[in-house]
Amino acid sequence: MPEPTLEKQRYLALDVLRGLTIALMILVNTPGSWSTIYAPFKHAAWHGFTITDLVFPTFLFVVGNAASFSLRKYEHGSDSGFLKKVLKRSLIIFVIGLLLNAFPFVTREAGELVLKDFSNLRIMGVLQRIALCYLFGSILLHYLRTKQIVILSVLILLAYWGIMWYFGTHPGPYSLEHNAALKFDLLIFRPENLWRGFGMAFDPEGLLSTLPAIINVIAGYIAGKFIQRSGNNFTTVWKLAVAGVILLIVAMLWSPYFPINKGIWTSTFVLYSTGWDLLLLGLLIMVIEIFNLKKWTYFFQAFGRNPLFIFIMSGVVVMLMAVIYIGGESLKLWLYQNLYLSWLTDYNASLAFAISYMLLMWLLGYLLDRKKIYIKV
Repeated sequence: MPEPTLEKQRYLALDVLRGLTIALMILVNTPGSWSTIYAPFKHAAWHGFTITDLVFPTFLFVVGNAASFSLRKYEHGSDSGFLKKVLKRSLIIFVIGLLLNAFPFVTREAGELVLKDFSNLRIMGVLQRIALCYLFGSILLHYLRTKQIVILSVLILLAYWGIMWYFGTHPGPYSLEHNAALKFDLLIFRPENLWRGFGMAFDPEGLLSTLPAIINVIAGYIAGKFIQRSGNNFTTVWKLAVAGVILLIVAMLWSPYFPINKGIWTSTFVLYSTGWDLLLLGLLIMVIEIFNLKKWTYFFQAFGRNPLFIFIMSGVVVMLMAVIYIGGESLKLWLYQNLYLSWLTDYNASLAFAISYMLLMWLLGYLLDRKKIYIKV
């Protein structure tokens, strides 16, 4: 049997990595109850790192990995065509993120449906950060050479460290209440327009902390270009592994001075998450391409072929379930209590609900793939 081409190889590995990321995103975002979640499916309380903290930076890494292929067609084209495409796509993703924050445009107060107060709408979010990282990452990758990009990335990570240390309130410049990322966001947004999941106005997808997140996209791009040059072989795998381990070590050595923290997306968090992404990518290449073990991959391919659409729909459906009421309680709560909590322990019921919901979204991806429907933004 002839060896598969690099183009076919990269699409399979890329789809699996994207699909794995989307599956985990849905799993951790839709527990049956937020009060009963197993530790690995929680974000670190503040400083620290869990497998859940790896999900979002991995998606940005995959965006960059895909860009190493998609941006090639603009290398010899006009700058206007490139900028038009990138700006349009970024704007669409950003606006979808805003609409997702507003959806379903109504809320429940005393059991009655009332229109949301859009003046307090959260401005930033996951899709908004993806849009900004894709925009600025693509522009840098288009106009700079790889060596220049690497040097600039190092400078950005060091500069972000300096900004967070200098403008944060001492002695706690990296704390939730006193970090520079929050101060910057409050210069741009009203407190009411920020996320309040930490019990106060603070957005983990804020503007300033988006700056180092761009490096996750750039890292994915560099990894993709390296794989294109080196091919899917053991040499590529061990080089990815060595690079990943080096980044993990650097992050750990740096972390006493700049803690690994997803909330403010510290430079050490960028290095640490990228290190794990390189190890994961190398493992996937080894298993899928070198060992030719591919039968298990389709489950993740179904997610990976319509990643943004499935992620958006996972938010839309669960929010609809929160405003549709059955017998005085939300559809989500009714389903959770009657189909899961009625016969499982609270933690297992919460996890089973999340797995079931993830499988429902997989079914959507499967149906789209069977019909050859691929929704591109």
